[in-house]
Amino acid sequence: MKKIVLAAVVFVSSLTYAQQEVKVDLLDALAFKTLEVSYEYYTTDRSSVGISALFNFEKKSADFRYNEERMFTPFFRHYFTNNSNWNYFGEVFMGINTGEREIEVEGSTVKQYKEYTDGALGLAFGSKYVSSGGFVLDIYGGLGRNLFTSEARSIVPRVGINLGYRF
Repeated sequence: MKKIVLAAVVFVSSLTYAQQEVKVDLLDALAFKTLEVSYEYYTTDRSSVGISALFNFEKKSADFRYNEERMFTPFFRHYFTNNSNWNYFGEVFMGINTGEREIEVEGSTVKQYKEYTDGALGLAFGSKYVSSGGFVLDIYGGLGRNLFTSEARSIVPRVGINLGYRF
């Protein structure tokens, strides 16, 4: 975990372009006991690249929770207008996710889990508001499909309401 945080800090500090954003997903934090943080770097005024990291703290016994325990999601966004306050975007993402799936064992009533790691490719669409002071609110939704293993769920959601800061 320390190596991941150190790599993220080095990556973020090495970029010096004026339009960068750091965001936290409020929907995940309040509704699902999940922490998702994002970093977005603008390559032009109408496109950006970024990465999100999701960590799931919800218990397996919860009525509703994400299937993924951790998910790292590099993404590319294209903005459809040049409006500096409100803008709409389309996103292509590749989610690298890990989790556990419940498996049934013949003759046993004890729940058993099998760990998996998979990669999902998907699309999302959303809208973003940027205030004159640099505060950011973006809302998005989309779906991805896991590609590499049958252990993982086939569909991966990508939804969020992010609050952050542009610098």
